[in-house]
Amino acid sequence: MGFKMGIVGLPNVGKSTLFNALTRTAAAQAANFPFCTIEPNVGEVAVPDARLDKLAGIAGSRQIIPTRMTFVDIAGLVRGASKGEGLGNQFLANIREVDAIAHVLRCFEDGDVTHVEGRVDPVADADTIETELMLADIESIEKRLQGLVRKVRGGDKEAVQQERLLKQALEMLEEGRPARLVQVDAEDAKAWKMLQLLTTKPVLYVCNVAEEDAANGNAHSARVAQMAADQGNAHVIISARIEEEISQLEPEEAEMFLAEMGLEEAGLDRLIRAGYELLHLETYFTVGPKEARAWTIRTGTSAPKAAGVIHGDFERGFIRAETIAYDDFVACGGEQGAKEAGKMRAEGKGYVVKDGDVLHFLFNT
Repeated sequence: MGFKMGIVGLPNVGKSTLFNALTRTAAAQAANFPFCTIEPNVGEVAVPDARLDKLAGIAGSRQIIPTRMTFVDIAGLVRGASKGEGLGNQFLANIREVDAIAHVLRCFEDGDVTHVEGRVDPVADADTIETELMLADIESIEKRLQGLVRKVRGGDKEAVQQERLLKQALEMLEEGRPARLVQVDAEDAKAWKMLQLLTTKPVLYVCNVAEEDAANGNAHSARVAQMAADQGNAHVIISARIEEEISQLEPEEAEMFLAEMGLEEAGLDRLIRAGYELLHLETYFTVGPKEARAWTIRTGTSAPKAAGVIHGDFERGFIRAETIAYDDFVACGGEQGAKEAGKMRAEGKGYVVKDGDVLHFLFNT
Protein backbone atom coordinates (compact mmCIF):
# COMPACT_ATOMS: atom_id res chain seq x y z
CA MET A 1 0.00 0.00 0.00
CA GLY A 2 1.31 3.39 -0.95
CA PHE A 3 -0.50 6.67 -0.81
CA LYS A 4 -1.42 9.46 -3.16
CA MET A 5 -0.23 12.99 -2.49
CA GLY A 6 -1.53 15.92 -4.49
CA ILE A 7 0.95 18.70 -5.28
CA VAL A 8 -0.99 21.97 -5.17
CA GLY A 9 -0.27 25.67 -5.12
CA LEU A 10 -0.80 28.91 -6.95
CA PRO A 11 0.56 29.13 -10.52
CA ASN A 12 4.32 29.56 -10.90
CA VAL A 13 5.37 28.46 -7.42
CA GLY A 14 7.39 25.49 -8.69
CA LYS A 15 4.84 22.66 -8.55
CA SER A 16 5.65 21.17 -11.93
CA THR A 17 9.39 21.59 -11.47
CA LEU A 18 9.11 19.66 -8.21
CA PHE A 19 6.92 17.02 -9.83
CA ASN A 20 9.42 16.57 -12.66
CA ALA A 21 12.18 16.06 -10.13
CA LEU A 22 10.20 13.67 -8.00
CA THR A 23 9.14 11.41 -10.83
CA ARG A 24 12.29 11.93 -12.89
CA THR A 25 10.21 12.71 -15.94
CA ALA A 26 9.35 15.75 -17.98
CA ALA A 27 5.68 14.78 -18.06
CA ALA A 28 4.57 17.98 -16.36
CA GLN A 29 5.27 21.01 -18.52
CA ALA A 30 7.01 23.70 -16.47
CA ALA A 31 6.40 27.08 -18.07
CA ASN A 32 6.23 30.68 -16.95
CA PHE A 33 2.49 31.17 -17.31
CA PRO A 34 -0.59 30.06 -15.33
CA PHE A 35 -2.37 26.78 -16.01
CA CYS A 36 0.48 25.12 -17.90
CA THR A 37 -0.58 21.92 -16.15
CA ILE A 38 -4.06 21.41 -17.56
CA GLU A 39 -4.56 17.74 -16.71
CA PRO A 40 -3.29 16.28 -13.45
CA ASN A 41 -0.05 14.44 -14.06
CA VAL A 42 0.37 11.26 -12.06
CA GLY A 43 3.74 9.73 -11.32
CA GLU A 44 4.94 6.93 -9.10
CA VAL A 45 8.30 7.04 -7.35
CA ALA A 46 10.16 4.44 -5.35
CA VAL A 47 10.34 5.23 -1.66
CA PRO A 48 14.05 5.33 -0.74
CA ASP A 49 14.87 3.20 2.30
CA ALA A 50 18.46 2.26 3.14
CA ARG A 51 17.18 -0.59 5.31
CA LEU A 52 15.88 -2.42 2.25
CA ASP A 53 19.30 -2.40 0.58
CA LYS A 54 20.90 -3.61 3.80
CA LEU A 55 18.44 -6.50 4.14
CA ALA A 56 18.91 -7.49 0.50
CA GLY A 57 22.68 -7.53 0.92
CA ILE A 58 22.47 -9.81 3.96
CA ALA A 59 19.99 -12.20 2.35
CA GLY A 60 21.65 -12.16 -1.08
CA SER A 61 18.33 -11.16 -2.67
CA ARG A 62 18.40 -11.17 -6.46
CA GLN A 63 15.84 -8.38 -6.71
CA ILE A 64 15.05 -5.30 -4.60
CA ILE A 65 11.49 -3.99 -4.75
CA PRO A 66 10.82 -0.77 -2.83
CA THR A 67 7.36 0.39 -1.88
CA ARG A 68 5.99 3.20 -4.04
CA MET A 69 4.37 6.56 -3.57
CA THR A 70 2.09 8.36 -6.02
CA PHE A 71 2.34 12.08 -6.70
CA VAL A 72 -0.35 14.01 -8.55
CA ASP A 73 0.60 17.39 -10.04
CA ILE A 74 -2.65 19.35 -9.95
CA ALA A 75 -3.43 22.43 -12.08
CA GLY A 76 -2.62 25.78 -10.44
CA LEU A 77 -5.37 27.41 -8.43
CA VAL A 78 -6.26 31.10 -8.30
CA ARG A 79 -8.51 33.22 -6.12
CA GLY A 80 -12.15 32.43 -6.97
CA ALA A 81 -11.54 28.75 -7.75
CA SER A 82 -14.42 27.72 -5.48
CA LYS A 83 -16.67 29.61 -7.92
CA GLY A 84 -15.06 28.04 -10.97
CA GLU A 85 -12.45 30.72 -11.71
CA GLY A 86 -9.40 29.57 -13.67
CA LEU A 87 -9.44 25.78 -13.60
CA GLY A 88 -11.12 25.78 -10.22
CA ASN A 89 -13.73 23.06 -10.66
CA GLN A 90 -11.18 20.63 -12.04
CA PHE A 91 -8.67 21.52 -9.30
CA LEU A 92 -11.21 20.83 -6.56
CA ALA A 93 -12.30 17.53 -8.09
CA ASN A 94 -8.68 16.33 -8.34
CA ILE A 95 -7.99 17.16 -4.69
CA ARG A 96 -10.88 14.95 -3.56
CA GLU A 97 -9.03 11.93 -4.98
CA VAL A 98 -5.77 12.32 -3.00
CA ASP A 99 -4.91 11.22 0.54
CA ALA A 100 -2.90 14.28 1.47
CA ILE A 101 -1.94 17.68 0.11
CA ALA A 102 1.63 18.85 -0.46
CA HIS A 103 1.08 22.60 -0.63
CA VAL A 104 3.99 24.15 -2.52
CA LEU A 105 4.67 27.73 -1.47
CA ARG A 106 6.93 30.15 -3.29
CA CYS A 107 9.68 31.19 -0.88
CA PHE A 108 12.11 32.59 -3.44
CA GLU A 109 12.57 35.97 -5.13
CA ASP A 110 12.94 35.95 -8.91
CA GLY A 111 11.90 38.84 -11.11
CA ASP A 112 11.91 36.57 -14.16
CA VAL A 113 9.18 34.32 -12.74
CA THR A 114 5.81 36.04 -12.59
CA HIS A 115 3.69 35.62 -9.46
CA VAL A 116 0.00 35.47 -10.29
CA GLU A 117 -0.76 38.12 -7.65
CA GLY A 118 2.38 40.20 -8.21
CA ARG A 119 4.12 39.57 -4.88
CA VAL A 120 6.02 36.94 -2.89
CA ASP A 121 4.09 36.13 0.28
CA PRO A 122 3.86 32.39 1.02
CA VAL A 123 1.61 32.81 4.05
CA ALA A 124 -0.89 34.82 1.98
CA ASP A 125 -0.66 32.17 -0.78
CA ALA A 126 -1.44 29.44 1.75
CA ASP A 127 -4.40 31.45 3.00
CA THR A 128 -5.71 31.92 -0.56
CA ILE A 129 -5.84 28.19 -1.23
CA GLU A 130 -7.16 27.28 2.23
CA THR A 131 -9.92 29.87 1.82
CA GLU A 132 -10.93 28.50 -1.58
CA LEU A 133 -11.06 24.96 -0.20
CA MET A 134 -13.15 26.09 2.75
CA LEU A 135 -15.58 27.97 0.50
CA ALA A 136 -15.90 24.88 -1.72
CA ASP A 137 -16.62 22.73 1.36
CA ILE A 138 -19.24 25.15 2.63
CA GLU A 139 -21.04 25.09 -0.72
CA SER A 140 -20.84 21.29 -0.87
CA ILE A 141 -22.14 20.87 2.70
CA GLU A 142 -25.08 23.21 2.19
CA LYS A 143 -26.17 21.26 -0.90
CA ARG A 144 -25.79 17.91 0.86
CA LEU A 145 -27.75 19.05 3.91
CA GLN A 146 -30.63 20.02 1.63
CA GLY A 147 -30.53 16.56 0.06
CA LEU A 148 -30.66 14.83 3.45
CA VAL A 149 -33.81 16.55 4.77
CA ARG A 150 -36.27 13.88 3.64
CA LYS A 151 -34.17 10.94 4.86
CA VAL A 152 -33.58 12.61 8.24
CA ARG A 153 -37.30 13.16 8.68
CA GLY A 154 -37.81 9.50 7.89
CA GLY A 155 -35.44 8.51 10.68
CA ASP A 156 -32.69 7.09 8.47
CA LYS A 157 -29.79 6.48 10.90
CA GLU A 158 -27.03 7.03 8.37
CA ALA A 159 -28.63 10.27 7.19
CA VAL A 160 -28.98 11.49 10.78
CA GLN A 161 -25.31 10.76 11.39
CA GLN A 162 -24.27 12.49 8.16
CA GLU A 163 -26.35 15.54 8.99
CA ARG A 164 -24.79 15.83 12.45
CA LEU A 165 -21.25 15.54 11.09
CA LEU A 166 -21.88 17.95 8.22
CA LYS A 167 -23.28 20.52 10.64
CA GLN A 168 -20.20 20.15 12.85
CA ALA A 169 -17.99 20.73 9.81
CA LEU A 170 -20.08 23.69 8.64
CA GLU A 171 -19.85 25.34 12.06
CA MET A 172 -16.05 25.04 12.00
CA LEU A 173 -15.80 26.34 8.43
CA GLU A 174 -18.05 29.32 9.13
CA GLU A 175 -15.61 30.27 11.89
CA GLY A 176 -12.94 30.44 9.19
CA ARG A 177 -11.20 27.22 10.22
CA PRO A 178 -10.71 24.02 8.17
CA ALA A 179 -12.85 20.94 8.83
CA ARG A 180 -9.77 18.89 9.84
CA LEU A 181 -9.93 20.66 13.21
CA VAL A 182 -13.28 19.03 14.08
CA GLN A 183 -12.88 16.49 16.91
CA VAL A 184 -14.44 13.25 15.62
CA ASP A 185 -15.34 10.31 17.86
CA ALA A 186 -14.08 6.83 16.95
CA GLU A 187 -17.58 5.60 16.07
CA ASP A 188 -17.95 8.47 13.60
CA ALA A 189 -14.51 8.11 12.00
CA LYS A 190 -15.61 6.01 9.01
CA ALA A 191 -18.63 8.18 8.22
CA TRP A 192 -16.51 11.31 8.60
CA LYS A 193 -13.97 10.03 6.09
CA MET A 194 -16.77 9.18 3.64
CA LEU A 195 -17.80 12.86 3.57
CA GLN A 196 -14.60 13.55 1.55
CA LEU A 197 -14.39 17.19 2.55
CA LEU A 198 -11.46 19.02 0.99
CA THR A 199 -10.31 20.67 4.21
CA THR A 200 -10.07 17.36 6.08
CA LYS A 201 -7.07 16.38 3.96
CA PRO A 202 -3.80 16.49 5.91
CA VAL A 203 -1.51 19.28 4.71
CA LEU A 204 2.26 19.37 4.29
CA TYR A 205 3.71 22.77 3.41
CA VAL A 206 6.59 22.58 0.93
CA CYS A 207 8.75 25.70 1.03
CA ASN A 208 10.32 26.09 -2.41
CA VAL A 209 13.46 28.15 -1.86
CA ALA A 210 16.35 29.34 -4.03
CA GLU A 211 19.37 27.05 -4.32
CA GLU A 212 21.44 29.09 -1.86
CA ASP A 213 18.71 28.74 0.80
CA ALA A 214 18.21 24.99 0.43
CA ALA A 215 20.19 24.05 3.55
CA ASN A 216 18.81 26.55 6.06
CA GLY A 217 15.80 28.25 4.48
CA ASN A 218 15.16 31.99 4.56
CA ALA A 219 12.83 34.59 6.06
CA HIS A 220 9.92 33.42 3.88
CA SER A 221 10.29 29.76 4.91
CA ALA A 222 10.64 30.81 8.56
CA ARG A 223 7.20 32.46 8.35
CA VAL A 224 5.77 29.26 6.84
CA ALA A 225 7.37 27.20 9.61
CA GLN A 226 5.67 29.37 12.23
CA MET A 227 2.33 29.16 10.41
CA ALA A 228 2.61 25.37 10.17
CA ALA A 229 3.46 25.08 13.87
CA ASP A 230 0.47 27.26 14.81
CA GLN A 231 -1.80 25.02 12.73
CA GLY A 232 -0.30 21.73 13.88
CA ASN A 233 0.82 21.00 10.30
CA ALA A 234 4.24 19.96 8.99
CA HIS A 235 6.60 21.72 6.60
CA VAL A 236 9.73 20.87 4.61
CA ILE A 237 12.27 23.11 2.89
CA ILE A 238 13.15 22.12 -0.68
CA SER A 239 14.75 23.77 -3.68
CA ALA A 240 12.82 22.40 -6.65
CA ARG A 241 15.64 23.56 -8.93
CA ILE A 242 18.19 21.48 -6.98
CA GLU A 243 15.89 18.46 -6.92
CA GLU A 244 15.47 18.73 -10.69
CA GLU A 245 19.26 18.79 -11.15
CA ILE A 246 19.78 15.85 -8.78
CA SER A 247 17.18 13.79 -10.63
CA GLN A 248 19.35 13.88 -13.75
CA LEU A 249 22.52 12.67 -11.99
CA GLU A 250 23.91 9.24 -11.23
CA PRO A 251 23.72 8.31 -7.49
CA GLU A 252 27.43 8.96 -6.83
CA GLU A 253 27.29 12.32 -8.60
CA ALA A 254 24.11 13.22 -6.72
CA GLU A 255 25.81 12.55 -3.37
CA MET A 256 28.72 14.80 -4.30
CA PHE A 257 26.36 17.52 -5.50
CA LEU A 258 24.36 17.38 -2.24
CA ALA A 259 27.56 17.59 -0.19
CA GLU A 260 28.67 20.67 -2.15
CA MET A 261 25.30 22.29 -1.40
CA GLY A 262 25.61 21.49 2.31
CA LEU A 263 22.70 19.03 2.20
CA GLU A 264 22.70 15.65 3.95
CA GLU A 265 19.95 14.13 1.81
CA ALA A 266 17.75 14.87 -1.19
CA GLY A 267 14.56 16.82 -0.67
CA LEU A 268 12.60 13.82 -1.98
CA ASP A 269 13.67 11.80 1.04
CA ARG A 270 12.54 14.53 3.44
CA LEU A 271 9.27 14.98 1.58
CA ILE A 272 8.42 11.27 1.66
CA ARG A 273 9.37 10.92 5.32
CA ALA A 274 7.20 13.91 6.21
CA GLY A 275 4.39 12.43 4.11
CA TYR A 276 4.66 9.12 5.92
CA GLU A 277 4.43 10.86 9.28
CA LEU A 278 1.53 12.96 8.04
CA LEU A 279 -0.51 9.89 7.12
CA HIS A 280 0.77 7.69 9.95
CA LEU A 281 2.39 5.19 7.60
CA GLU A 282 5.21 2.73 8.22
CA THR A 283 7.10 -0.01 6.41
CA TYR A 284 7.61 -3.73 6.90
CA PHE A 285 9.77 -6.07 4.83
CA THR A 286 9.70 -9.53 3.28
CA VAL A 287 13.17 -10.90 2.56
CA GLY A 288 14.49 -13.98 0.78
CA PRO A 289 16.97 -15.11 -1.89
CA LYS A 290 14.52 -14.23 -4.67
CA GLU A 291 13.65 -10.71 -3.54
CA ALA A 292 13.74 -8.17 -0.73
CA ARG A 293 10.57 -6.11 -0.72
CA ALA A 294 9.14 -3.18 1.25
CA TRP A 295 5.43 -2.86 2.03
CA THR A 296 3.59 0.19 3.34
CA ILE A 297 0.95 -0.05 6.05
CA ARG A 298 -0.75 2.36 8.39
CA THR A 299 0.57 2.59 11.94
CA GLY A 300 -1.37 0.21 14.19
CA THR A 301 -2.05 -2.39 11.48
CA SER A 302 -2.57 -5.95 12.70
CA ALA A 303 -0.55 -8.85 11.28
CA PRO A 304 -3.48 -10.27 9.25
CA LYS A 305 -4.21 -6.85 7.73
CA ALA A 306 -0.52 -6.40 6.93
CA ALA A 307 -0.55 -9.81 5.22
CA GLY A 308 -3.56 -8.68 3.21
CA VAL A 309 -1.47 -5.92 1.64
CA ILE A 310 0.44 -8.67 -0.17
CA HIS A 311 -2.63 -10.72 -1.10
CA GLY A 312 -6.18 -11.06 0.21
CA ASP A 313 -5.70 -14.82 0.62
CA PHE A 314 -2.90 -14.16 3.11
CA GLU A 315 -5.30 -12.23 5.32
CA ARG A 316 -8.24 -14.62 4.96
CA GLY A 317 -6.16 -17.74 5.72
CA PHE A 318 -3.77 -16.10 8.21
CA ILE A 319 -2.23 -18.53 10.74
CA ARG A 320 0.74 -16.62 12.15
CA ALA A 321 3.58 -14.27 11.27
CA GLU A 322 7.21 -15.22 11.81
CA THR A 323 8.67 -11.90 12.91
CA ILE A 324 12.20 -10.52 13.21
CA ALA A 325 12.91 -6.91 14.13
CA TYR A 326 15.09 -5.12 11.57
CA ASP A 327 17.92 -4.49 14.04
CA ASP A 328 17.93 -8.14 15.09
CA PHE A 329 17.97 -9.35 11.46
CA VAL A 330 21.02 -7.18 10.78
CA ALA A 331 22.83 -7.95 14.03
CA CYS A 332 22.32 -11.70 13.60
CA GLY A 333 23.38 -11.74 9.96
CA GLY A 334 20.01 -12.80 8.57
CA GLU A 335 17.08 -15.11 9.21
CA GLN A 336 19.02 -18.21 10.26
CA GLY A 337 21.17 -16.29 12.69
CA ALA A 338 18.09 -14.61 14.15
CA LYS A 339 16.43 -18.02 14.62
CA GLU A 340 19.50 -19.44 16.39
CA ALA A 341 19.69 -16.39 18.65
CA GLY A 342 16.03 -16.72 19.59
CA LYS A 343 15.16 -13.43 17.90
CA MET A 344 12.47 -14.84 15.60
CA ARG A 345 8.99 -14.70 17.15
CA ALA A 346 5.74 -16.39 16.15
CA GLU A 347 3.00 -13.73 16.33
CA GLY A 348 -0.74 -14.33 16.05
CA LYS A 349 -3.73 -12.38 14.79
CA GLY A 350 -3.55 -9.80 17.56
CA TYR A 351 0.02 -8.71 16.80
CA VAL A 352 0.44 -5.09 15.71
CA VAL A 353 3.17 -4.82 13.09
CA LYS A 354 6.03 -2.45 13.91
CA ASP A 355 8.00 -0.29 11.52
CA GLY A 356 10.96 -2.27 10.16
CA ASP A 357 9.62 -5.73 10.99
CA VAL A 358 10.86 -8.51 8.71
CA LEU A 359 7.88 -10.83 8.28
CA HIS A 360 7.09 -14.27 6.87
CA PHE A 361 3.41 -15.17 6.81
CA LEU A 362 1.95 -18.64 7.20
CA PHE A 363 -1.61 -19.08 5.94
CA ASN A 364 -4.19 -21.64 4.88
CA THR A 365 -5.21 -21.69 1.22
